[in-house]
Parts: sequence; structure tokens; C-alpha cells
Amino acid sequence: MLLTIVSFLLLLGALMFFHELGHYLAARRNGIEVEEFGVFGFPPRIIKLFTYDGTLFSINAIPLGAFVRMKGEDAADMSPGSFNAASARARAVTLVAGPAMNFLIAIIFSVASVLSGFPASIAHPLLEDVPATSAAAAAGLQKGDILLSQAGDPLLVTATDGEPLGATSSRTLADGTTAPAEGLFVLRGGERLTLATSGRSAVELLAGVTYAPVLGTQVTAVVQDSPAAQAELAAGDIVFAINDIPVTPGNSLGRQVSALAGNEVTLTVVRGDGWLQIPVLARKDPPAGQGSMGIAIDGVQRMVALPFHLAVVEGVRNIVGYVGMVVSLPVMLIAGQLAPSDAGFSGPVGIAQLVGGAVSATVDTGFWFPIWQLAAIISAGLAVANLFPIPALDGGRLLFIVFEKLRGRRLDPEKEGMIHLVGFALLLGLMVVITVSDIRSGPQAIDWLRILGQ
Repeated sequence: MLLTIVSFLLLLGALMFFHELGHYLAARRNGIEVEEFGVFGFPPRIIKLFTYDGTLFSINAIPLGAFVRMKGEDAADMSPGSFNAASARARAVTLVAGPAMNFLIAIIFSVASVLSGFPASIAHPLLEDVPATSAAAAAGLQKGDILLSQAGDPLLVTATDGEPLGATSSRTLADGTTAPAEGLFVLRGGERLTLATSGRSAVELLAGVTYAPVLGTQVTAVVQDSPAAQAELAAGDIVFAINDIPVTPGNSLGRQVSALAGNEVTLTVVRGDGWLQIPVLARKDPPAGQGSMGIAIDGVQRMVALPFHLAVVEGVRNIVGYVGMVVSLPVMLIAGQLAPSDAGFSGPVGIAQLVGGAVSATVDTGFWFPIWQLAAIISAGLAVANLFPIPALDGGRLLFIVFEKLRGRRLDPEKEGMIHLVGFALLLGLMVVITVSDIRSGPQAIDWLRILGQ
């Protein structure tokens, strides 16, 4: 419990500090006076740290974030240097700077999560065509070879699009063997071979070669009394082929089984370091939720680290995808496509539980991915939430600036301040409702150990 509370307060404090730092830097840049920067916590004030350029920097008693108090921000003060006296552009830039800083921090954390090692659905490349002039041919590789490792590192590609991946935290290969320290380790015709190392990277070996990701589909559960159970399939089995046709992204297990429904099929699976041929009936009309054979499947997960330039691309892609999902939630709720109970809203209690779980997973496994990834998600969530056009939030204040430009004159700052005050009260009420819901629903957790493949 103490770990959860402390880690939550530190993470929230850090994210809010950078949010408010964005406001502070933009305000000073645009000639807006900042009276106080609470670098940690909300009043009452505990410590006056120092004064810089007219701004008091302080530490405060309520440890739930940070704040910046600009001159005249919530009053009818139109004197020089006040927020209200600034131009519409200056006020808009100052408001946007906070969420923008959170977006930047989210990307940094997301890139860090990829650099430190992230869980990826992996596969090994099965060579389908090896041109005589390719680097693969020069290394002695042939059509039908499955590349397992090179110089001790598993030679992996993504299970979806076959893009080469970096080093993993484990030398255990998908076929259950351990990668030898030297040479190019290959599976050829059911036999494992070690070829002389070519000195080329995986990207160079696969250049100009046609290949397909294989050994990337794993049985995770077997339904009792199903054909799979009768055939003695087991959780952990990795499916290589059906009737000698390899399982690939373009010819998935589900697609092949559906085409053969009503017949007995032969699965080629890897169990430990052995290869098995297992006949299984693919039922035509199975019970609901069981599938033709009675198995649940998932991708084979490994912790993978990417080089810096690829980590940046992947980290940015992850945040853009998450932001798109969050932005679509209100639309889906209004359209009735998503129930409020399924939207996954969390208040301070729920977020604290998630942070505590991520920290515990990092302590238990040594992987920093849970902390960096959750910090990125929370920071991006703060950025998006603050831009929603709700009074008291940055987005609500921006909405008033838009109206001001459309009308040609601004609303009375005192009336605008009252609207934001009412909006703030409503937000507090909503936070209480969400917090009560978090408490009633019990502890919230992400199964990080499963995600990390532990």
C-alpha cells in the first residue's frame, strides 16, 4: 500500500510539474506575469524555495500535482502583465503549452519503454525464395530454412508484418532450444544446423529475400473434452503448420482450420525442444466459444529492444494510436457504440492502483517497461483530457478564445471566471463519483507478468 501511494504521488507530481512548466514557459515568453509556481503540491504552502524573475517557487501541502498562478488568471484584472490583458494568441499559446508538454513527455516515456525492452509478438523468418545474388545465399542459406539465431541472439521478426526485431532478454528460441553463442543457427528439414557466421545483420541477411513469419502462434488454453484435449494438445505448444502448410500472417491458423472444418487435420507443433505431428478433428459446428478444435491461441511474446531510431518511430506510433483511441471515446459514447461502464474511466484511486501494479512488476521482473509505458499513457491521457472543451480545463478556456475571435469581442472576464468556477465544481463532483466507483469495483490491475511473458 505504501509503495502504491508513494509511487502514484511521485508520478502524478512529475507529470503535473511538466504540464505546469509548459504553462510557465509560454506565459513568460508572451509577457504574462507568473506570481507563483507550485512545483509540487497545492496550497497551503509549506516551503518558499526561491524567487526568480518575479515568480515565487514553492512546495505545498496537498501532494496531488503542481500549479502555476498567473496574474489575473481568474479575475477581471486587465492590468498590464495579467493573463486577461494578453492578446488572444498569447493566451491560446499559454493554454496549449501545458498539454503540449504532456504530449512531449508521453513520447519520451514511450520511446524509453521501447528502448528498455518491450513485449512484442515475435516469429522466426521462413525463407521462401533465396536469390543467388543475395546476402542470404552467400551465407549458405536455402529456401525452406528457418532462421533461429545469429551469434547468440535470436533472429526474430514481428509476427504481423515480418519486420526484423532487435535483441531479446532471453536466448531461448521459439523451438525451445537455446541460441548457440556463435554462428548462424538454422532449422533445415527438421534438423538444426550452425552455419559459419556471415558477419551480416538480420536486416542484411533478409534483404532481397522472400520470407514469412512462422513459429509465432502459441496455444494458451485447451478446452476440456474437446478434440484438442483428446489429441493431447497442451498450453504452450507452438503451432508451425497445418497439414504441412506453415501458419503465417497471410495464412493464419484460424483461416486454415475454417477451410478444413469437418475434417481431421495434422498439426505440426513445437513442444519444448521437440517437434510433434498431432492429428486433431476440426469440428464443423463446435459449441459456442470453443472454436473448431477447442483451443485458445495467442502470439509468442518476447521482450525486445529496438535501436534508437526505430524506438523513436515505435514510441511515437504508440502514443499517436493511444491518443486516437482516447479522442474517439466521447464519440463512441454519444453514438451508443460504447457503454460508460466499458469506457475504462479511472479516478485517483484507480490510477494509483495501476501505478502501484506497474512499479511492483518492475521490481519483480527488472523490466522498466511497465513504469515507462504507464507513465506515457497517463501523460498522454492528461494532455487529451485537458484539451476537452470543458470549463475550467485548458480546452474550455481555449473555447472561449475561439468564441472571442468569432464574435469580435471577448466575454466579460469576470463572467468567464464564474463559468470556469462552476465547471471546476462539476469536475470535482465527477471525480468523486469516479473515485467511489473505483473503490466499489475493487482493485484495478494490469497483468504485467503475462504481458512481459513472465
